[in-house]
Amino acid sequence: MTTTLFDRILEADVGIRPQVAVTPLDLSPALSASLGCEVLLKCEHLQPTGSFKVRGAANKVHMLNEAARRAGVITASTGNHGQGVARAGALAGVAVSVYVGSGTAPQKMAAIRALGAQVVVIDGPPIDAELEARRQAEIQGKTYISPYNDLDVVAGQGTIGVELARQARELGAVFVSVGGGGLISGIGTALKRLSPHTRVVAVWPENSPCMLEALKAGTIVDTVEYPTLSDATAGAVELGSVTFPICRDVIDETLTVTEAEIASAMRTVAQTDRWMIEGAAGVAVAGLIKSAAGWQGRKVAAVICGRNIALDKFLHAVSG
Repeated sequence: MTTTLFDRILEADVGIRPQVAVTPLDLSPALSASLGCEVLLKCEHLQPTGSFKVRGAANKVHMLNEAARRAGVITASTGNHGQGVARAGALAGVAVSVYVGSGTAPQKMAAIRALGAQVVVIDGPPIDAELEARRQAEIQGKTYISPYNDLDVVAGQGTIGVELARQARELGAVFVSVGGGGLISGIGTALKRLSPHTRVVAVWPENSPCMLEALKAGTIVDTVEYPTLSDATAGAVELGSVTFPICRDVIDETLTVTEAEIASAMRTVAQTDRWMIEGAAGVAVAGLIKSAAGWQGRKVAAVICGRNIALDKFLHAVSG
């Protein structure tokens, strides 16, 4: 599977341009000085929607045949994925419907609508919105775009790995936060072929380690979750997810971080690099900080995102 996926990633690296930019891999002088290693930040927060999700969405829409484009697409999301699909659809002339739970923040729904998508509000939690979105996609004969359980989406996220290999020679490790596993599956697959010496480090919040528990058990299992600042990585992994076997193959090391460590990492990046990042990015940076002693004098990177995080939410997260 990984060989085929690698080919898809290389195709995506061409197919998503110029709609999706190559983001900078910036040195953080202050973090590097304090941690004793050369810290590079992969700036996915500079994407148009503030997240790497535009990559997978753009690639999936790019890969649709003409009939599927005419029919339109459906997805379920309360944030970055929904905005990514909405933007990709708008640029390609494909109608997009995004199903959201009734508890979704109004500003998130407004951001999705502003990109030209229809927002369908379902009375219930996000899982109810996802189930209804899948049902409606089948009824209406439309393509359902999963945020991670789709190889075209994974291939789009994998273009980050291609860029990392080009941007940083002798990269010792890359730290990636993990939810459903789409991001790390893509990045890991690319790096295994293009920069095999680079360690792929998966990081989870202690409060939501669903894929980690699945990897430990050797199968997808029910996992108890608690509220986390990393809401973008929260949620169960689907049974039969294409990302599970890929994660098993490409992840070299695993870490968990506490909510206090996530908040501290978010606060640190704001102080050192003047960037507001979301909780999921805080997870990756917290993992890097936590294990920096093992990377002294080496070059390491963390994938960050979250330019679109609300100021009040950010301030609440990092206060204290």
